[in-house]
Amino acid sequence: MTDTPDPLVSRRALLAAAAAGSAAVAVGATLAAPAASAAGHGSTPDHGPFGGGDAVTTPRVAGLHLQFGEDSAHEMTVSWHSLQPVANPRALVAKTGRRIVDAWKADTTSYVDAKSGQTVYAHHAKVWDLHPDTDYDFLAVHDGAEPQLGTFHTAPTGRSSFTFTSFGDQGTPTLGKVYTPPAGVTIPNPPFVNDNLGSPAAGDTVAAVERVQPLFHLFNGDLCYANLAQDRVRTWSDFWENNTRSARNRPWMPAPGNHEDEKGNGPIGYEAYQTYFSLPRQPGQTDVTAGLWYAITVGSVRVVFLANDDVVYQDGGDNYVRGYSQGAQKAWLEQTLAAARADKGIDWIVVCMHQVAISSADKFNGADLGIREEWLPLFDQYGVDLVVCGHEHHYERSHPIRGQLANQTRTPIPADRDTQVIDTTKGTVHMVIGGGGTSAPSNQLFFDPPACRVIVAVGDPNPTTHKRPPVYVQEDAPWSAVRNAAHAYGFAAFEVDPGTKAEGLTRITVTYYDVTGPYGQLAPFETFTLQRPRSDAGR
Repeated sequence: MTDTPDPLVSRRALLAAAAAGSAAVAVGATLAAPAASAAGHGSTPDHGPFGGGDAVTTPRVAGLHLQFGEDSAHEMTVSWHSLQPVANPRALVAKTGRRIVDAWKADTTSYVDAKSGQTVYAHHAKVWDLHPDTDYDFLAVHDGAEPQLGTFHTAPTGRSSFTFTSFGDQGTPTLGKVYTPPAGVTIPNPPFVNDNLGSPAAGDTVAAVERVQPLFHLFNGDLCYANLAQDRVRTWSDFWENNTRSARNRPWMPAPGNHEDEKGNGPIGYEAYQTYFSLPRQPGQTDVTAGLWYAITVGSVRVVFLANDDVVYQDGGDNYVRGYSQGAQKAWLEQTLAAARADKGIDWIVVCMHQVAISSADKFNGADLGIREEWLPLFDQYGVDLVVCGHEHHYERSHPIRGQLANQTRTPIPADRDTQVIDTTKGTVHMVIGGGGTSAPSNQLFFDPPACRVIVAVGDPNPTTHKRPPVYVQEDAPWSAVRNAAHAYGFAAFEVDPGTKAEGLTRITVTYYDVTGPYGQLAPFETFTLQRPRSDAGR
């Protein structure tokens, strides 16, 4: 028989360490004399249970969530936030079923919300020197607060099987402001309404993801639509209170969407997003652009996260910021894709971004020529296998596409029409997965037969709204493969099978799930397979 680790052992050790303030504690050890950290990552000893202090006036550990570091097999960041400064924020981490606990000091960053004047403090404990493909338990705590428990599993190294999930465009299931009736209408006790494009489904999708229990989740932008809300800080709080049910147990790795662009919050509007998340900073980024684009490697999959407001024509956020990186993101992207495709340990290149290159919905956002001009040639050149995005609030996927027509919209060319087993060496499959919970779905707006409205430019700013109106050109959509008109909400799960070197093929089985009700009720809409040769085949 094998000795199965008992998670209760590590959790008791974590609680003992939190109460004692120690960095390395064995169950049953003397709690009055905190031990030094075996790994050398200790924090200042506490005084009293959980650091003492007044629990009534001390901020709680709120919005607990995880992010992979750039080395996802050995690094994890534990994050939470508060509306007041806190003392001694740290994460206590133990390998599941083990008694030794390491304490990792959290760094605190903050922003002042320009609309409300509130200061938000985010606490990020960066944990490293972890073991690959290993379960850990952890507590997040600061002095005077009740510790909050979470778990995580580090990424494997080399080729291994695992599952990840993806959706975008969520919002919150909560109500954010009092309804304002039309002029001249009086309503006694007006009700609260949702003001961030959320719906009850924004809660259902989180529960549904937890049923699949992926290693990590890709969040394709437009997280909570705080820029639309009367109270942006409350909207972010509601978002985290909803999503921590999953995000404290597995990393939710985001790409920024246009609704993360908030007026007054930083030079280009992304300061709230950049404060709540601690994402790997990349060469060429400045303090203004830090964390907006990045990449991680999980097993044989390289995931590249892009910030599309840098290249799209559409004016969709609180600031029009097209071109803000001055080419730095594109240069980084080309270098990153070239290195990934040359790496014999990487089989799959997956891009996570928000706005879309393809969509066959009418009277909605549409596809954007900027993405087709800036990103698609690089995707073709370096053989990107899969793109997951949101922005359009429905589910749709393309045939594998490679190359573009020499027309005004640069229409992508389908390279194959098999919808069940897709060879991604022929082209890139784009998946629109924008049914994370928004109350404005687009699944009832499909062109029939498939067509696409492409934003090719913007007009002069409207003097009232100050928004630049999109200029559309309509095209046929021969690239459209599968659409889901029946259900608005759902997510995709990706099961990575590295295959064998002898066979020479690796596969990803993709299942798109409709989320059909509370408690994460779900039903598969479709399943298909992506495949390609392993990069080490024939070596």
